[in-house]
Amino acid sequence: MSNPTARKIIVGLDIGTSKVVAIVGEENEEGEIEIIGLGTNPSKGLKKGVVVNIESTVQSIQRAVEQAELMAGCQIFSVYAGIAGSHIRSLNSHGIVAIREREVMRVDVDGVIDAARAVAIPADQKILHVLPQDYLIDTQEGVKEPLGMSGVRLEAKVHLVTCAVNAAQNIEKCIERCGLHVENIILEQLASSYSVLTDDERELGVCLIDIGGGTTDIAVFTAGAIRHTANIPIAGDQVTNDIAMALRTPTQYAEDIKIRYACALTQFVADLDETIKVPSVGDRPPRDLSRQSLAEIVEQRYVELLGLVQAELRRSGYEDLIAAGIVLTGGSSKMKGMVELTEEIFHVPVRLGSPVGITGLKDVAENPIHATGVGLLHYGFKQLNELQSIGSSGQVNNLLAKVKAWFKNNF
Repeated sequence: MSNPTARKIIVGLDIGTSKVVAIVGEENEEGEIEIIGLGTNPSKGLKKGVVVNIESTVQSIQRAVEQAELMAGCQIFSVYAGIAGSHIRSLNSHGIVAIREREVMRVDVDGVIDAARAVAIPADQKILHVLPQDYLIDTQEGVKEPLGMSGVRLEAKVHLVTCAVNAAQNIEKCIERCGLHVENIILEQLASSYSVLTDDERELGVCLIDIGGGTTDIAVFTAGAIRHTANIPIAGDQVTNDIAMALRTPTQYAEDIKIRYACALTQFVADLDETIKVPSVGDRPPRDLSRQSLAEIVEQRYVELLGLVQAELRRSGYEDLIAAGIVLTGGSSKMKGMVELTEEIFHVPVRLGSPVGITGLKDVAENPIHATGVGLLHYGFKQLNELQSIGSSGQVNNLLAKVKAWFKNNF
């Protein structure tokens, strides 16, 4: 097995409520992400995005990672992991610093971001991300890249994301028990945005809705930057539970019925007389049910879920700013009629988002289910490239600083 450190390889680990996916990506000569390995395993140790059983989660991660290793032909040592759940909080903050040399240097940018992150957060929460939105230099607004610009005062507007300390520690613990190192923990809807959104959509204003098994994750982008994030602890599992309760059938059969026959809009059921066999509990014989009745159960739950998303958008004040509309992604968004139902509720353009900007196992990875996993790879490579560029520019800056100091001391 080859060593990932010799090649530029990154692993994304999406630990979801319904499944654990490990995706291995390698940067090819063109600078594109080539997917060379993918492993998936049902997840049993999570509920609503939070670890509830460490042992089950460890086993799921190990199996997914082993599959990915076999396919990629290399050993995995470190991963980028995703985090979600109703413990996630977000707020917008800003910081101000004086520009030291009348020209913005890397140290000034770092200083203003440190000033912006100095907000009071509860003791059980920690800052997960500090995402710069834009900068102000003196009175000049809308600066995206302040390095090298002249001015006296630098101000930054940032989006802060916090998570529960114990939720992040439990995810790290599960990964470390598998003998892996955690490179970074990333908010799942932020990761999904890297793989499914286009730059035009981010600039115009877009809302990303990632409907998974246990949680529905929301991210709002306007003017090229993230403005709002939220999590709703209702998703595909809730629909499965509704089907199980209404049809009086075990949960595993309800899940199968949902995937094969369910539809999010009743008018999309072509044959009104079409029936499906519903297994009963115990030794009772299976019963017949019309697809129309099933669609009515599913539609009600999805209308309720999208209503909660709409209420969250209204509360944040961004409902009228998403000119590019809504992008749906995640496993539960693949249901027939889901795009049309969302259009009916929000009255904006809606599309189904699949991962883009990848080569290799495209037929498998270009699926809304893998939006977060592929997004973690995009995030990992972006961070790796940034660190390399900062490292090289940092060496030059250090040399200049030493030369300046020598001149000051000697002349």
